[in-house]
Amino acid sequence: MKTLQNIENQIIRLTTSIEVNYPELYKTLDESPITIPSSSHPDMTISIMEDYLETLKQMLKQYTKTHLKQ
Repeated sequence: MKTLQNIENQIIRLTTSIEVNYPELYKTLDESPITIPSSSHPDMTISIMEDYLETLKQMLKQYTKTHLKQ
């Protein structure tokens, strides 16, 4: 069973990896609207955090697909 703490740890690991390995992508994370709490949903639930984690994964996947062609 996923806990909020577990999901937060995954987010921290992923954002740290992005910061170290893809600093140009990391800069855009602050601009992502998904990181701004909604006034209608001020609490962080497991579902919200899972969605955010998935968004981070998709951003990284898309970035590596389009920017790391060699």
